[in-house]
Amino acid sequence: MSFSIAGKTVVVTGAANGVGLAIARHFLAASANVVFADMDEERLKNEVGGEDDRADNAAYFAGDLREKLTIANLLSATLDRFDRVDVLVNASRQMIAADPLNAEDDAVRTLIDQNLMTSLRVSQVFAKRMIKQTESTENDLPGGSIINLSSIASRRTQPNLLAYSVSSAALDQLTRSLAVTLAPHKIRVNAIALGSVMSASLKGVLKDHEDMRTEIIDSTPLSRIASPSEVAEAAQFLASDGAGFITGQILTVDGGRTLVDAAEAPAH
Repeated sequence: MSFSIAGKTVVVTGAANGVGLAIARHFLAASANVVFADMDEERLKNEVGGEDDRADNAAYFAGDLREKLTIANLLSATLDRFDRVDVLVNASRQMIAADPLNAEDDAVRTLIDQNLMTSLRVSQVFAKRMIKQTESTENDLPGGSIINLSSIASRRTQPNLLAYSVSSAALDQLTRSLAVTLAPHKIRVNAIALGSVMSASLKGVLKDHEDMRTEIIDSTPLSRIASPSEVAEAAQFLASDGAGFITGQILTVDGGRTLVDAAEAPAH
C-alpha cells in the first residue's frame, strides 16, 4: 500500500488559515486535487490565486458551512471542478474561553454548532456522494476517507475551556459512530487529536505570554510545540490507501503530552 494521495480529490474546510491551510497546502503539494473551503474569501483568493495563476489541481469555495445550502453548494462546486470527492478534512474549528458558571454565556452552544454539528452536516452530505461513487465502481477499489480535527482537550480538564473540551469529546464520539455507520460503504472516518500546534493564532498568544510557551514545552515529553506541517503529514497518512484498514481511531498528535500528569498546564 502507498501513502500517496496523488490524484485524489480532497476538500478541506477551515482552509484559509492555521492547521486547515497547512493541510490543504500539503495535500496540494502531494499532487491531490484540493478544494480550499472557508468563510474568508479574501484569504482564500490570496492562498489559491486568481483564475489565471491558479494551479490546475486547486480550487477554493467561500461560504458559511453552518448553513445547509452552503454545504450542498460546496459539494456541487467540487464535483463541477473535479467530478468526484475522495477525502473530506473537517478542519474548521473554533476555541472560546469562558466562565463555566456563567449561564448567560453561549460558548458551549456556539462550539457545539461550529465544531460538532458543522462537521456532522458536512460529513453527511459528502458521505452520501462517496457512497454513490463506491456503488458505481469495482468493489476492490478504495472507498472514501473523512478526517476530523479534534483536540486533546477532550481528555483533559481545564474549566475555562469547558465548551471546547465538550465539543471535542463529542467530535471524537461522532468519529467513532460515523466510522461504524459508513464502514459497509468502504468509507473510513478518523480524527486527529491535536496538542499545541504553532499556528498563527498560538504564535499571537505566545508573543504576549512567553511563560505559556515554557509551560507548554515543559508539559510535553518531546519538549517542543508541533508545526502545522506535522499535522498535515498525519492527515495524509489517514487519507491514503496505506491506512485502508484504519477507521474509528483518534490519532493523537501531541508530543506525548497526554501521557503525563500536568494538571496546571493549559491544553491549546
